[in-house]
This record gives sequence, structure tokens and C-alpha cells, in this order.
Amino acid sequence: MTLNFNPATDYILEDDRVLLRPLKQADLEFLLPFAINEPDTWKYSGISAKGEDGMKNYINAAINGRADGKEYPFVVFDKQLNEYAGSTRFYDIQPANQTLQLGYTWYGEKFRGTGLNKRCKFLLLQFAFENLLGERVEFRADARNERSIAAMKSIGCKPEGILRSNMPLQDGGRRDSIVLSILKDEWEDGVKENLIKKL
Repeated sequence: MTLNFNPATDYILEDDRVLLRPLKQADLEFLLPFAINEPDTWKYSGISAKGEDGMKNYINAAINGRADGKEYPFVVFDKQLNEYAGSTRFYDIQPANQTLQLGYTWYGEKFRGTGLNKRCKFLLLQFAFENLLGERVEFRADARNERSIAAMKSIGCKPEGILRSNMPLQDGGRRDSIVLSILKDEWEDGVKENLIKKL
């Protein structure tokens, strides 16, 4: 078995609150205001999208990652507010191992804490396990990013450990990364049901 994944396919995930569609170059105009007005969004990120050049490079790297079959980036649209909210992606996609990582997730300030993230994560996890036939979805975060770690645990992620000094930071120094994951049997045995209750 391998992942049922084709990077050339335009996957669209949505419910009544949120729409996730493939990120494209033209999305620069929708995401640029965040890059200019909310630079702290990428405080803990290994790859920053601060400023116009930062966002252009961010989008280009994501699209190139999709072309290589290693990543699949989405733009996030809040249907309730009728506004673009941010971006997320699958990455480190390993078809033969039936595993992938879910991350590079960020939202503009007004969309945080609104329940939008849980909606996105539900759609992405359901897609990963039930459509792509994944066996494991991995998450990583800066070990200091308590908000992000709490959000991951709240959707059912289990901490696995810390990768010490595993990547450089934008502003110098290196970060420790916490690794968390959800397995397919955990998704089927309660994680999905519990997440639905929180939506």
C-alpha cells in the first residue's frame, strides 16, 4: 500500500465554515496584508513570510514543493467572514510509508481562537486518513510555542518527544522542535469523534 496521493490533482476541502484549496501564485494579493501588517505571525517559524519579498518566496517555495511531490499547500478561506485567513500544508509526504506531516499553518490575528483552525484540521485529517489512506500524520512545532502545542493536543495529537536544536531560526540561533502525531487507528478509535464534538 502507498498513499493515494497525486500532487497534480487539485484537492478542495470544505464545510459550511471553511474552504481549503490549492495555493497558487495569484494568492499573493490575499495573503500580502498579513505579511506586511502582522510580521509576528512567523515568530516561531523556520520559514518566514514577513514583508512582500518574504511572502513571495514563501508561496514560491510551497508551489515548488508541490511540483516536486513533497508538499501540498492550501490557502484557507473563511466562508463565514468571506475573507482569506491564512495557509496550511501537507509536507514531508512519504507515499511508500503512508505518512505525511501537517504544518506550515498560520492564520491572521482576527481568525485565531475562532474555531477556524479546528475546522481546518478536521478536514485535513479526515482527508489524510480516509482519502489518502495515510497511516500516520505528524506535527511539529517550536518547543517554546505553547499556544500551538496546546492546539495540537486539543485535537488529539500525542507528544512523542523533542528534536533538540534541529533547525535554524530566522533571527539567528536554533530551535528545539516537539514532535506529535495521530495514527490511523487513533483517528478511527476516538480522535475523529472527539474532534467533531469540538467543531
